[in-house]
Amino acid sequence: QVQLVESGGGLVQAGGCLRLSCAASGRTSSSYAMGWFRQAPGKEREFVAAISWNVGSTDYADSVKGRFTISRDNANSTVYLQMNSLKPEDTAVYYCAASPSLLVHLVKEYDYWGQGTQVTVSS
Repeated sequence: QVQLVESGGGLVQAGGCLRLSCAASGRTSSSYAMGWFRQAPGKEREFVAAISWNVGSTDYADSVKGRFTISRDNANSTVYLQMNSLKPEDTAVYYCAASPSLLVHLVKEYDYWGQGTQVTVSS
């Protein structure tokens, strides 16, 4: 089993910055891809960003490219999502996830999920 715990969510003003953290524990693998997804009320869960745990290669949704940065700290088994230039449409519950595959953006490819952390961006 892999356990994922998100933190760092909160309320910020439009244009502000926020950093989310995802601490991983349990039976993790260095070959996993780690991803961030988000889900706003009334909408489907959507891909935000992903990173290869071992290599560090990244992938981003077009909607956040240039504003968000995903990174990882292998020593601390933690994945981060640095969110800059936040917009009200970024408001959602953000979920950390782990996949045994390479970088992917489909929900079904991720086997393990955190409980989510709320991000609210005021206008």
